[in-house]
Amino acid sequence: MAEARYKGRTLTLVIIVTLVFAGIGFRLSMLHLRPAEWVLEPIEEGRMFEIKSVGNRGRIVDRSGEILAMDLAAYHVYADPKYIAEHGDPAAVAKYLAKEFRLSEPEIADQLSDVSRQYVRLKKFVPGHQLKRFTRRAYGLTYTPEELVAGVETNIYLRGVGLEDAPIRNYPKGPLMAHVVGFANQEGVGSAGVEQRMDEYLRGKQGLRVSKKDGRRHEIYSERTVDIEPKDGATVTLTLDQQLQYVAEKTVEKTCRDFNAKAAWAIVQRVRTGEILAMASFPTYDLNRYAKAPPEWRRNRAISFNYEPGSTMKAAVVGAALDNEIVQETDVFDCENGYWIYGGKALRDSHGEGEISVADIIKFSSNIGTAKIALEMGDQLVYDSLKKFHFGDRLDVGIPGEEGGIFYSPKHWSKISITRIGMGHEIGVTALQVLSMMNAIAYNGVQMKPMIIKNVIDSDGVTLEENQPTVMGRPLSPAAARRMRSLLARVVMEEGGTGSKARVEGYTVAGKTGTAQKIRPAAEGGGYYSKNFTSSFVGFLPVENPEIGIIVVADDPGEFTESGRKIGYYGGTVCGPAFKEIAEFAVRYLRIAPEGDRIYVARPEE
Repeated sequence: MAEARYKGRTLTLVIIVTLVFAGIGFRLSMLHLRPAEWVLEPIEEGRMFEIKSVGNRGRIVDRSGEILAMDLAAYHVYADPKYIAEHGDPAAVAKYLAKEFRLSEPEIADQLSDVSRQYVRLKKFVPGHQLKRFTRRAYGLTYTPEELVAGVETNIYLRGVGLEDAPIRNYPKGPLMAHVVGFANQEGVGSAGVEQRMDEYLRGKQGLRVSKKDGRRHEIYSERTVDIEPKDGATVTLTLDQQLQYVAEKTVEKTCRDFNAKAAWAIVQRVRTGEILAMASFPTYDLNRYAKAPPEWRRNRAISFNYEPGSTMKAAVVGAALDNEIVQETDVFDCENGYWIYGGKALRDSHGEGEISVADIIKFSSNIGTAKIALEMGDQLVYDSLKKFHFGDRLDVGIPGEEGGIFYSPKHWSKISITRIGMGHEIGVTALQVLSMMNAIAYNGVQMKPMIIKNVIDSDGVTLEENQPTVMGRPLSPAAARRMRSLLARVVMEEGGTGSKARVEGYTVAGKTGTAQKIRPAAEGGGYYSKNFTSSFVGFLPVENPEIGIIVVADDPGEFTESGRKIGYYGGTVCGPAFKEIAEFAVRYLRIAPEGDRIYVARPEE
């Protein structure tokens, strides 16, 4: 009886064990032969090998191919605390990395002590040349210390330490063209200048590799399913010239220092194409250390600084008066010996003149004479004439930060507005707008669109963008422009002209000086400062066959005498010599022949 019960229990146990193992076997067979999706998913995720990489940011070069911006090889140094704790030596890693990169050894040791982490970034953006003692290998780096051990070079295997590609933006020319080139931040995003405007072209394209890895974390090449190579960004070529830019930058810096100006800026432009050859602003900054520069230093004043131009505006107003046959060069106006009251407000000239011709009004830069010419034109004609030169509008030069100036319609003018606008007050402009106006006079009345981007070519050599000279309009007739060129030449070439200090030996130069009182903010009572000025000179050469136009502007130049009188602030005094210095280099460097020695076939018909 007992034996039967024993056999029954044994049989029951055997059956239970058999069923258990059969169930396990069935389950294992199902998992291996026909595994469920939820079983496969984490396994496949663990075996997944995926790399996303981004191509280098494109280069920015000047018109001659000189590199202004490029990516340099750099890396983030990282560690895997968990792996180091299991397979490496945390103390050695902390010791050698701290020594090589001048980091705190205790801080690195503290970061490596958290073994729950598998990624810790120890040093960011290390240039490739600083990693010459490190060699990548599986699961770590080989480090070769500078010191010899027993007279022998020693390699140390730092397990769990790696290098992560992290290119850094480099600007080989430092501050040269800083305000035009701009900069990209540490995330590789263009944040100023051409870097910002052309970010879409410059940014490298992302690549993707999808495969599987084996137990040693190596890729199984036969399992690669996606392999898209990263693509470097396009190369952006500027119209700027490195040599001309250097001279322009040094000249505006010298102008600031010689005349105690707060800032100064200059532009050099080809008359017939609109290409900007140089655009300089001072103070400036080093693009490789842009974060340390005050925001005001990073401002491109050549296109972003609105100012009242003063007498340079007379060229546009008188040119329009000639074009509309309101006046002739020989017409005479009474300049009231330098003091005139109109609309209950006084208007003065720095040098009093009596009855003089329109030609001499330009030569001597008479405010009163220009105001009387503007009155004969009338509000609407003055407004329409200046709008033809695109005052009050952005010219879209091709970089961010450009201002459009301030120019209200006649319905907002007071009785005396027309007399002030004609002499360059009650209107806000940028240096680029004034130069564009002067170059239109130089180019037989044709105004060319300014451009600073020459072309964009991708890494495969395909042209993505090619800018061509573009006509914006014809604000003056060819005959009026030619007559105005002659008047502006007298400003520089004849004795007594306000621009005599801008002469270039062997060349005929035309131009106009400008000296305007600065606006006093409303918080300080409004109106104008009596001893703060914006000074400028804008011109072109050679007069008969103009090749280049140049403008130089200085913010609040001059010095005070012991009596409190301010001296050395007039546009002809401050900016005329700067124009001359830039122009003298430009004609030699660009091989521009003196006027009359070259025949141009691309001139607009007269």
